[in-house]
Amino acid sequence: MTQISHQRWGEGYGQGSVDLWVLQSSQLRVEVLTLGAIIRSVQSRGKDGQMEDIVLGYDDLEAYVSDKRYLGATVGRVANRIAQGHFVVEGKDYQLDVNNGPNALHGGLHGFNKAIWFATALENGVQLQMTSPDGDQGYPGEVQVSVSYKLEGDSLTAEYQARSTKTTPINLTNHSYFNLAGQGAADIYDHEVSICAQSYLPVDDTSIPTGEIRGVEGTPFDLRKPVLIGPRLREVPGLGFDHNFCLSSPGEAWTERHAARVCHPASGRVLEVSTSQPGVQFYTANFLDGSITGKGGTRYMQHCSFCLETQNWPDAVNQPRFPCPC
Repeated sequence: MTQISHQRWGEGYGQGSVDLWVLQSSQLRVEVLTLGAIIRSVQSRGKDGQMEDIVLGYDDLEAYVSDKRYLGATVGRVANRIAQGHFVVEGKDYQLDVNNGPNALHGGLHGFNKAIWFATALENGVQLQMTSPDGDQGYPGEVQVSVSYKLEGDSLTAEYQARSTKTTPINLTNHSYFNLAGQGAADIYDHEVSICAQSYLPVDDTSIPTGEIRGVEGTPFDLRKPVLIGPRLREVPGLGFDHNFCLSSPGEAWTERHAARVCHPASGRVLEVSTSQPGVQFYTANFLDGSITGKGGTRYMQHCSFCLETQNWPDAVNQPRFPCPC
């Protein structure tokens, strides 16, 4: 049985108070904030019997309000990048604010990660809801959004729902950064990763997919069998992994499938990810540079963590060959 509790966590954000919800089973303890539907903490037991917090985050509300790296956040209306912040839906042009070089990233300047969500208890979990008004960040239609977190034993499930009054792109994900050794560990070089993908999406120098769907065979992106992250990072062009791995092909049914597995042999902790989404963005914290201070005074450095963002393919609203996000 999962124990559920909540308490006031912060005040003075301008939109109202922020609450902290705690979900606790015999194996995991998960903390969720009503700001951004953020997963603030996941505590997991290692083979030594000790509990460690394996998710990056902050000690106070002010840091989450000013955060620009989406630590633990639910991101939307559209996760990942939209080229030039521009798209056409039903013959109408839409221009978004750009916040990542020339592109729009993770919903815009004030995405779902900065909203206060309304929380209600569920059996074994919590549901968070918000309304994104018509025109929010440049997107069409009013959207009613919810994410439900449920904890059962050692399994944490996130279920997303969205309903819009107009045709609009939607792509929701969670942006938790993990280090299975503990959130204060220096790097993830001793983690082993595998991703069940036959192909991935090459990107241009602004991280927008080129349109090619490339097979992983014979490339550093072949993660179908477990590989040690440290040595593999030295083979990947650029700063590290920040790529969409294709879990299914366009037109395939969106059914739940195993996506990825990460193991930390020293602690014995294992993270397994399943999703109904057609892609997973594997990101190795390339742009963390020690400039932000996290929980317990930890300075988060490059490659200190990884994200497995289950989602539709990046820039799908502009790429006819990609799964439709509308």
